[in-house]
Amino acid sequence: MLAGLDFELLSLDDFPAIPDIVEDGHSYLENSLKKASIVSEFTGEMVLSDDSGLEVDALSGAPGIYSSRYDGDNATDESNVKKLLKELQGMPPEKRSATYHCALVFYMPGGTYEVFNGRWEGRIHDVPLGEGGFGYDPVFLLPDRGVTAAQLPADEKNRLSHRAQAFAGFRERWQNYNSDGA
Repeated sequence: MLAGLDFELLSLDDFPAIPDIVEDGHSYLENSLKKASIVSEFTGEMVLSDDSGLEVDALSGAPGIYSSRYDGDNATDESNVKKLLKELQGMPPEKRSATYHCALVFYMPGGTYEVFNGRWEGRIHDVPLGEGGFGYDPVFLLPDRGVTAAQLPADEKNRLSHRAQAFAGFRERWQNYNSDGA
């Protein structure tokens, strides 16, 4: 999603001394901002950080910011999906609407930042389908395409997803930042 942009991209693996960061915010933005600010303060670099999750309307927005640990602190993708499907058992398809959310923070040393958001609407399928993706992708059905996110080719998912939308916003901003320096 960032291919072709004029900068060197490093990961947390390039900075092994960065302390563990507890995601204890009350929103995707709070978690993303916390991660970005800690990493930027530690490294002195500009930082991109995101937080994302799945919100299911019938579950009043759950799992939400707890998506990665929905089934507890030692949750796996599979256990999270299993718990979600159990909670939706017997619910008709039209009541299984869901939205993936992403808050991407571009944080600059000194504390200024910009936020880019993405949303991807779908429905929770009653059985996992597909081998691609991660998290809830095997049950995140795209009704207009008739497939789950896990069944999409990676390049297509990287054009449509909540993260893709947030990164597209950043990409546009970065190109403007580079051309006008602001």
